[in-house]
Amino acid sequence: MAKVVVFGTGQIAEIAHFYLEQDSEHDVIAFTIDQAYYVNSEFHGLPVAPYESLEELYPPSEYKLFIPISYKKVNKLREEKFVDAKRKGYECVSYISSKATYYNTSVGENCFIFENNVIQPFTKIGDNCILWSGNHIGHHTVIKDHCFIASHVVISGSVEIGEFSFLGVNAAVRDNVKVGKENVIGAGSLILEDTDDRAVFSSKGTEKARVPSNRLRGI
Repeated sequence: MAKVVVFGTGQIAEIAHFYLEQDSEHDVIAFTIDQAYYVNSEFHGLPVAPYESLEELYPPSEYKLFIPISYKKVNKLREEKFVDAKRKGYECVSYISSKATYYNTSVGENCFIFENNVIQPFTKIGDNCILWSGNHIGHHTVIKDHCFIASHVVISGSVEIGEFSFLGVNAAVRDNVKVGKENVIGAGSLILEDTDDRAVFSSKGTEKARVPSNRLRGI
């Protein structure tokens, strides 16, 4: 069990606090936020420490960090905080839901893996990755550092997902495909072949019908 300080005071930090308290061996004892965004000294009944003072208040010899920042700046903001935390000497915990299907394959530091993820054998997940709920991660797949996988994504077997990539809800990647670094694969996209670094894919949204709902027959 670790005494954990969670970075942030927004919705994702709130969610992280909930999961760590309800479904892990760890004990959340405080939150931290950059001084520029410091507003309240308390969040969910726990103290909030300015990040600039963290080493003094919660030294890395006694406390660990959890940094659940979203995919802002194509995951670069989360990577910056993770790297800085490591530079300060902190170890970061990872959370894997007890409701995920997981066979003890390699998962790095500061990963946040939600319920109903199916992570098949012989996979590898790097540092600082977030896998929201309900994804399929196929056998022999490698997800490299600093990625964000949204809900109900299907990643087939023997896929490589490059660093800093984002995969939106209901995206799908065929087997044996290599996704480049810093890809943004939008909701509902289908990837059937290797992609270049920094590639962006978007699936066309459903078009609105010309007939309003009050004129539909039989509904």
